Amino acid sequence: MNTLNPHLIPTLANYVQHGTGTPVIMIHGLAASLHDWNDLVPELSANGYASYALDLLGHGDSPKLDSRAYQMDWVFEHFSSWMQSLYLTEPAILIGHSMGGYVALEYARRLPARTRGLILVNPFYSRSQLPAFLRTTYTHSNWSSLVVGRTPKWLFRFFVDLSSVAMGHSIGALHSLPEKIRAQTALDYKRTAPGVYHIPNAMSDLTEYLHEINVPALVIWGDQDPTLDLASFPRLVSGLPQARGEVLRAGHVPHQSHTTAFNKVVMNFLKELP
Repeated sequence: MNTLNPHLIPTLANYVQHGTGTPVIMIHGLAASLHDWNDLVPELSANGYASYALDLLGHGDSPKLDSRAYQMDWVFEHFSSWMQSLYLTEPAILIGHSMGGYVALEYARRLPARTRGLILVNPFYSRSQLPAFLRTTYTHSNWSSLVVGRTPKWLFRFFVDLSSVAMGHSIGALHSLPEKIRAQTALDYKRTAPGVYHIPNAMSDLTEYLHEINVPALVIWGDQDPTLDLASFPRLVSGLPQARGEVLRAGHVPHQSHTTAFNKVVMNFLKELP
C-alpha cells in the first residue's frame, strides 16, 4: 500500500492570477499545466473576472512528491489548501478539464457554499468513461510510470503532433492544435511526475454523488473525444441538478483547439449566473 502522512502534502502551488472581480478558478487535466488556459485568461480578465490558474500537485512547477503511485486525495488536498490560501471573499466559479473536472466536482460537493458555479470541460468523473485499453494501462501504473519517465521529449512531441493531425480541424487545417500548444503539451507531459499516471486508478466514481452537487453547471465536450466515452457527458448533465450541456465539434481539448467558440460559450454562461 502506498500511503502518505496527510500533513506532508505541500501547501504551496504554482499559479497565476490576473484581473479583478468574481474569482474564476481554472483546473487542468492529467499531465497538463496552468498553460492550458492561456487563451481563456485574457478573456476573463477583460470581462471583469479575477482569473486563477494553478499547476496541480505533481504537475508543471508545483511540488512533486517522491511516489510511484499518486492518490487523488493528495491532489484534492493540495488543491483545497491552495484555495484556502487565496482568502477569497466570495464563492468561486470553477472550470475543470478532464481530471480537473473531477477536482471541481468534488470541491463543489464538499464545499457548496464556496462554489458559485461549475464549467466542466470533457470531464473525467468515473473510470467507466475510459476505453478498456486505457483502464488496463492505468491499472499497471508502475509500468506506465517507467515508460513515461524514460520517454524522451521529442518522442512525446511526435505523438502529440500525430494526434493533432489525426483529429484534424473543423476549418480544414492540418492540425487541430496550434504549434505553441503542441509544444507546451509535450513539455507538460515530460515534466509531470511519473507517479501521477496512477491517479485514474485511485479515483472514486462520482456518479452516485452527482445529485448532491446542486450548483449551476455547464458541461462542455467535444463530439470527437477519443479519450472518454461520449455518452458519459449527457449522463453527467442528467445527473447534476442544475446542469446543461454544450457540444462543440472538437476532440478532448476544445478549450485549446477551438478557443474562439469555447470562450464564447464560457462567457455566455458566466453572464447568466445569478
